[in-house]
Amino acid sequence: MAEQGLTSASDANATVTLASHMAESAVMPVSSINGSVSLANHVVESAIMPISSIDGSVALASPTLSIGQEFPDVDTCRRTLKDIAIAMHFEIRIVKSDRSRFIAKCSKDGCPWRVHVAKCPGVPTFTIRTLHGEHTCEGVQNLHHQQASVGWVARSVEARVRDNPQYKPKEILQDIRDQHGVAVSYMQAWRGKERSMAALHGTYEEGFKLLPAYCEQIRKTNPGSIASVVATGQDNSFQRLFVSYRAAIYGFINACRPLLELDKVHLKGKYLGTLFCAAAVDADDALFPLAIAIVDVESDENWMWFMSELRKLLGVNTDSMPRLTILSERTTGMVEAVETHFPNAFHGFCLRYISENFRDTFKNSKLVNIFWNAVYALTTAEFESKVSEMVQISQDVLPWFHHFNPQLWAVAYFEGVRYGHFTLTVTELLYNWALDCHELPIVQMMEHIRHELTSWFEDRRNTGMRLTSILVPSAEKRISEAISDARCYKVLRANEVEFEIVSTERTNIVDIRSRVCSCRRWQLYGLPCAHAAAALISCGQNTHLFAEHCFTVHSYRETYSQMIYPIPDKSHWNEPGEGAEGGGAKVDITIRPPKTRRPPGRPKKKVLRIESLKRPKRIVQCGRCHMLGHSQKKCTLPM
Repeated sequence: MAEQGLTSASDANATVTLASHMAESAVMPVSSINGSVSLANHVVESAIMPISSIDGSVALASPTLSIGQEFPDVDTCRRTLKDIAIAMHFEIRIVKSDRSRFIAKCSKDGCPWRVHVAKCPGVPTFTIRTLHGEHTCEGVQNLHHQQASVGWVARSVEARVRDNPQYKPKEILQDIRDQHGVAVSYMQAWRGKERSMAALHGTYEEGFKLLPAYCEQIRKTNPGSIASVVATGQDNSFQRLFVSYRAAIYGFINACRPLLELDKVHLKGKYLGTLFCAAAVDADDALFPLAIAIVDVESDENWMWFMSELRKLLGVNTDSMPRLTILSERTTGMVEAVETHFPNAFHGFCLRYISENFRDTFKNSKLVNIFWNAVYALTTAEFESKVSEMVQISQDVLPWFHHFNPQLWAVAYFEGVRYGHFTLTVTELLYNWALDCHELPIVQMMEHIRHELTSWFEDRRNTGMRLTSILVPSAEKRISEAISDARCYKVLRANEVEFEIVSTERTNIVDIRSRVCSCRRWQLYGLPCAHAAAALISCGQNTHLFAEHCFTVHSYRETYSQMIYPIPDKSHWNEPGEGAEGGGAKVDITIRPPKTRRPPGRPKKKVLRIESLKRPKRIVQCGRCHMLGHSQKKCTLPM
């Protein structure tokens, strides 16, 4: 045998350096998720000097093979030789590969390069027995390489995908070309990333199977939390998942204002689905997610179920709480679900949704500007005055106002207390979650959300401990502005609690006992307005003490006083067949993916523009020529 003849070669020939075929690229090491030996270990085993790779990790330089060199197993040997072949720009052909040996040679006919690796007796390792390391061929002369398979791509990008799940196939193929001098197709890059994501996080299908055990872990590690999964059909296809942590439940019931936002976002993963969220607002106007659900499809039935779970979550506490105010887009499913499970709640439109509908319907900038003035009008008289202005421009606004009843959104008519919070701030958060997690299995997606909530709770808990004022910073700022504006008012005291506040524009009546001002701003926003501040200052009262309790630093600290506890690694979860605690699906139920599947082709991405979340800028109208876009001072019309 040629291999046996090489065994007795001199030491000078025993080690053959392949530097003659050295390429500019190097093989990037990746770590293994299951604890098997990774390419980083291959580097040590193969005595290959490290250099930096695409992502700053260790890569290969001056690869060498030598007789007696050992590998932990045949797979490691195969991967290492494949990495070297790609780095050296030659292709190998496998002659034999089984449990006891691995033989490969150069794919070019007539080239003598050949290696024989055999299993060591009594141990699992493999060692190079014979080696002919000289190449007489010219190697690979183009960018395509037979050994650059999907599996190789997956191992090459695993470290980068772990750090950045949004690593795009287009970026992968460009980085591989730049780093390794190898061209792979877009589909190879896409499949390589999919395989790498599955190695790191598990498959989508495994994620659904883990849901019952995951819910059990949430209930076990965070007692008092709600976590349940619902399957449907004879094959137990996934239908619904609901999660709410006890820390969030406690914070909402004991410290947050009685205001909830409802919204959803459609997921773009392999099995699609929809993410529901009910979120509150903390004392400093930051979002406070209360409950999260993932359902197979958005439907009236699923909204009814979600609101039912939300009602159970709040339980008897809703009887002692003030009447809830709920903001949403008021779809048919949302409206019916709220009316069924929260019949006493005030359910209003999100103002962004209303304003976008008005803008898209009329496409008139002057109308939109007047519309916003009508939205924020504090009294019904001011609102009707603005509506009259709009009617003079277009009679079509009247049917629109009949369709979108002002009692469901206008400040002057809406009966619920929104504390100045008029739009769905949860929308942007949901889109970010969908963007960050759409390629993750469902359990990994929920873990990403839990990690973010945990981080928020810790950061805001620390922030609350540093605050020394009575009110949170945002409320302090608004109180300071009110006190500043109060200086120009004349105060007439009628009795101990009632005051008449006189200004050049109008006169307002303030009752400091009932915390009411005739301008209605105090009642609507929960903070003393400038008229109330003038009355309070005149009688020596501290204006800050007359803000609603939900704006105090004490409430802010109470909101984040509880902790969201970590969940152990899935290797410590109950095996199928073991009992579950706290109700919900049993651990031994195998939940399968839903029937819905992502259609072929690139999914369409809806871009959520941040500027659309804000009120549009005021449009200036000239008082002389009545044209939009400039003021009277800058008007070019002759006098």
